[in-house]
Amino acid sequence: MAAALVACAMAAAQTLEAPIEPEAWEEPATPEAPATPEAPMEPDATVAPAAPAAPERITNPVAEFAGIDKITGRIITFDVYIDETVQFGALQVTPRICYSQPQTEEPKTDSFVEVDEITLDRKIRRIFTGWMFAESPGLNAVEHAVYDVWLKGCKQKSEVPAPDAAKSN
Repeated sequence: MAAALVACAMAAAQTLEAPIEPEAWEEPATPEAPATPEAPMEPDATVAPAAPAAPERITNPVAEFAGIDKITGRIITFDVYIDETVQFGALQVTPRICYSQPQTEEPKTDSFVEVDEITLDRKIRRIFTGWMFAESPGLNAVEHAVYDVWLKGCKQKSEVPAPDAAKSN
């Protein structure tokens, strides 16, 4: 379907152009010899070199969030391990992945997060599912009537004990 549309567009563009007179045609300055199996063509010097490979993203085990309680005005920073849930006020925050760039690269930290609200009748309602970006905290922050939550960064370690370590103690 797309190929048919492209072909129609090209045909329409060709009919709109003024025809070229045969005497206006010019021969190329240096005709190229056809490639044969015995004599392969030399690479064209005008071809751009391959782009450098993008740096690998670092997958981190801990996401660092900040939250504000709009009633008290308190801002709290808290760490959450990937696939674990932490309650902040009436919100439950669960990061699913947290990526960052190596320190030699431009900072780019993002996390896929799910946020649920515990309602007054004790039901859990999903209020946010998506990517949060530490460098643009206002872009996809959770804005609740009482609480706001945003991503601050990703970490390899946390002062908070890992969920497995807490269960073994």
